Amino acid sequence: MEAMLSPTDTPPPPVHVAIIMDGNGRWAKSRGLPRTAGHKRGAEAVRRTVEAARE
Repeated sequence: MEAMLSPTDTPPPPVHVAIIMDGNGRWAKSRGLPRTAGHKRGAEAVRRTVEAARE
C-alpha cells in the first residue's frame, strides 16, 4: 500500500540546481563540426532548459 503524503509532508522545491555541461565539444567533433559549434548548441540547450524550469 502506498503511503499518502499530506501537503505539509511535501519537501520544498530545490533552491539551486546545477547543470554540468560535458561533451559538447566531443559531440561537435564526432559530427565533423568545430568544437565551438558544440559549445553553441550546448548553450542553446541550457537556455531552453532554464526557461522551461522557470515556467
